[in-house]
Amino acid sequence: MPLRLNLPPLTRVLLLALVALSALNATLRFRAWNHFLDSQSPSTGLDALTTAASYLSSPQWAIPFLVLVPPKSLKFPWTFVTAPVVENNVLSMSISLAVLWAGGRYLERAYGSSEFGRFVAVTAVVPNFLTFLIYTLWHISGTPQYPTPIQGLVALEAGFLVALKQLVPEHTVSLFRGSIRVRIKHFPALFTALNMLSGPIFGTDTALWLSFFGFLSSWVYLRFYRLSDIGASATATAGEGSTMRGDASDTFAFVAFWPDMMQPFLTPICDGIYETLVQLKLFKPFSEEAIVAGNENVAARSDGLPSIMNGRGGSGRRAEAERRRAIALMALEERLNAPSLAGRSTGAPTGGHDGAANGSIASSQAQAPVVATQKEDNA
Repeated sequence: MPLRLNLPPLTRVLLLALVALSALNATLRFRAWNHFLDSQSPSTGLDALTTAASYLSSPQWAIPFLVLVPPKSLKFPWTFVTAPVVENNVLSMSISLAVLWAGGRYLERAYGSSEFGRFVAVTAVVPNFLTFLIYTLWHISGTPQYPTPIQGLVALEAGFLVALKQLVPEHTVSLFRGSIRVRIKHFPALFTALNMLSGPIFGTDTALWLSFFGFLSSWVYLRFYRLSDIGASATATAGEGSTMRGDASDTFAFVAFWPDMMQPFLTPICDGIYETLVQLKLFKPFSEEAIVAGNENVAARSDGLPSIMNGRGGSGRRAEAERRRAIALMALEERLNAPSLAGRSTGAPTGGHDGAANGSIASSQAQAPVVATQKEDNA
């Protein structure tokens, strides 16, 4: 029987692009290295061979029309698109292939191909552009002989983890036959922290910036800009047939990415940043209706998601859906009960809700208004 790859179309394109462009990059680097060796005199051949032996990793052999080489690649603007799908060695390419195969297949089915394409474009291009600016300024201020090339799928890997945290935060991954169990909601922060530590230690400083910007850009896009359908149980809040811009749920707030013990310290910082951005008119706060609808949507959308492992339903998916629904409903109940409890304790009317005073992790976030396709009175 012929082998059939059960992959959505855009994931398949990304996999083919990764293999093809990485192979082309390796071939061109080898030719440049080999040409350099041939041009050396016999008296310097040994030294040249020693210097050029790492042709797959040395910045001397970077291809400026395939990867981002500050500032040379300004002449080749398409490299902001090609650089993310170019890897330099077999190990990094194997990791990237595995991430695309598993993460891309799941997310494309959950989001749809068009929305998944927008997510990939934001998460891959924006971090590379920002990293390119940082290294361009650095190289201009003290230009080394061979500027640091920027490439690889690190930013998209961070973005995939952020997206999985949004969709299946309570899914648990078991490693080493169950000796290590980690929930997906902890993966984005763990991945970013490891890359930030490995930069100074192993010299992979580009991975530091790419993972950090990949984390932020994917979260900002999903939190504030992505349009998604309102789940069935949320229609009472948002209106039937509605869509919601971003994800206003408490479980997807920025501090929710970090361990519980850190959240009391991070919440004031996030609130301060948020207030500053509001004062600068860069963001608007979530409405209470948007937060309630977001929390309800978290509970409602579980049943519509494919299995994280094989794209089909099963007992594992049902258990995951129940865990996520219980967490979302608990957060929703706490938010709805908070005004009445505050009113009884102070003897004041219960007409408002101050998220910051109640330690709400959602108050540190920005605009994601519910965009109803029905009349606004349904909201």
